[in-house]
Amino acid sequence: MVSMKLRRLGPTALVMSVLLISASLALGQDQAGASTNSTSSSNTHAWTSGQRAKIKGVVTRRDADTFVVREANGIETTVRLTNQTSVSSKGGFLHSGTNYAQTNILRGLNLEIEGHAGSSGELVADKARFNESDMRVARAVESRAAPLEERATNTEAKVTQVEENAQRLSGQLDELAAVANTASGGAKAAQETADSAVAGVNETNERISALDDFSVQTTTAVNFKVGSAVLTADEKTKLDEIATTALNTKGYVIEIAGFTDSTGGVEKNRRLSQQRADSVIRYMVENHSVPLRRIITPYGYGKSNPIADNTTREGREQNRRVEVKLLVNKGLLQSAPTMTKSSSGSEN
Repeated sequence: MVSMKLRRLGPTALVMSVLLISASLALGQDQAGASTNSTSSSNTHAWTSGQRAKIKGVVTRRDADTFVVREANGIETTVRLTNQTSVSSKGGFLHSGTNYAQTNILRGLNLEIEGHAGSSGELVADKARFNESDMRVARAVESRAAPLEERATNTEAKVTQVEENAQRLSGQLDELAAVANTASGGAKAAQETADSAVAGVNETNERISALDDFSVQTTTAVNFKVGSAVLTADEKTKLDEIATTALNTKGYVIEIAGFTDSTGGVEKNRRLSQQRADSVIRYMVENHSVPLRRIITPYGYGKSNPIADNTTREGREQNRRVEVKLLVNKGLLQSAPTMTKSSSGSEN
C-alpha cells in the first residue's frame, strides 16, 4: 500500500521524501550526541570562565585553599576560596546568619555555594551558606577523622626527591650485581655494598610511608578568664613563642582545640570554647602571618575532656583553656638514607 502511494507521488516527490527522512535521522543523531556531550564522562560541570553559578551539595574533600562539593546528581565541583569569600550560616537577625572563618568548611558539611567559574574550570566562591545543625554534625565527624587537611608543598617536593633517591639506589643494585659477577675477588665487597643499598631502599620506603604521619613537637595551654574569649598579655606571649617555632619548622601544622570549665550550660560552653579557639587563630594569623592552610580546623569541646578537678577554683582555671599543638611531619624528621662503603675487598 505504501509503495503504491510512493509511485503515485512521482520521482521528485519520492526524492524529497527520502531527503526529509535522512534529515530527521541526522537531526536525531545530533540531538543524541548533544545529550551525550551535555553529560560529561568526567562527571563535572562544563562552565565557561566568568559564568555565574550556584550549587548545593556535600563537601567530600578539604584542602588548604580549595574543597570539593558533590551534588545530589553525583557531579563533583572543585570550589576555590579567596580572601573575599563570605562564609556564614543561614537565618539569624535580618536573615544574615552568623559569619564563620573559612576553616569551618569541613568534610561532610552540606552547603550552598554562589560564585563564578574560574579559568581552570573550578568555581570561585563568593558566598558559602549552611545550616547550624549541619555544621554541628560536620564538626562531630571531623573531630573523629584524621586531623590533616593536606600535605605541605615542601613535603610533596621532598616525596619526589626521596622517590628519585630510591630509584637511584635500586639502579645501584644492578650495577653492584654485575661487579660481583665480573670482579675477581670482589664478590664479598660487592655483596656488602648491595646489602647496604637494600637497607637504604628500605629506609627510603619507610620515610615515604611516614610522610602522611605527624608527630607532636610542642603543646601549649592558653588559659582564659571566666566567660571570656579575650587573650591576656601573658597568653599572647605563649602564642608568640609557638608561632616563632612553627615558622622556623618545615612540614608543620598547628592543631587548636578550645575548652571550658564545668560551669554554665552545654550549648553556651560549646560556643565559648569555639570562640576561644577562634581568638587563638586570629592572633596567630594577624600577628605572625601563619597561613590558614597550616592550621587544622579548630573545634570547641565545651566542658568535655577536663584536665583538672572542676570542683576547685584552681582546677576550673586550668580547664578554661585552648590547647595549641605543633605537629611536624615524621617523614621529614627522619634522616635521609646513606650508602655505607665496604671496608673489605679491593677497589676496581
